[in-house]
Amino acid sequence: MSEETEGDEELEEGEEGEEGAESGKRFSGKFIVLFIVAPLLGLSLIGGGAYFFLFSGGDGESEEHAQADAGAPPVFYELPEFLVNLDSPGGVTKYLKLRVSLEVADAEVGAHLDTVMPRVNDEFQVYLRELRLEDLKGSAGSIRLKEELLRRINLVVQPSSVNDILFQEMVVQ
Repeated sequence: MSEETEGDEELEEGEEGEEGAESGKRFSGKFIVLFIVAPLLGLSLIGGGAYFFLFSGGDGESEEHAQADAGAPPVFYELPEFLVNLDSPGGVTKYLKLRVSLEVADAEVGAHLDTVMPRVNDEFQVYLRELRLEDLKGSAGSIRLKEELLRRINLVVQPSSVNDILFQEMVVQ
């Protein structure tokens, strides 16, 4: 072989050696990042999120149950029966008969309710007379009625508060 061919072979081997080193270097860095670090990071994020959602909720009790267990049992206060005619078009008269109980924190709120009962009756009567039959249809209508009555009674009994309104009887005729 001539010197030129030997030099060319050495260059080719040197080039292959450099390319092999570069490809090995590139392969190992990208390989490590793409196939080892990224999946481990993803798995740790998924595991941390699962732990947070599954185990950070406490013992599963809601705040209301925790408050009810911490204090004395609630006191229930019966309101008088309400009988009102509903706002109905066409001259057909519809009536609503409603009996509710109030859940209060203690007997002191019940005593306060006795003193403001005329205002409670007035608030309920005014609101109930403006209702239409469509307002009371379905469970959504009952829930809206309950929320509105609770809001109105809490405005009347301030600074005390009523925790809940419980329907004893609700008849539309």
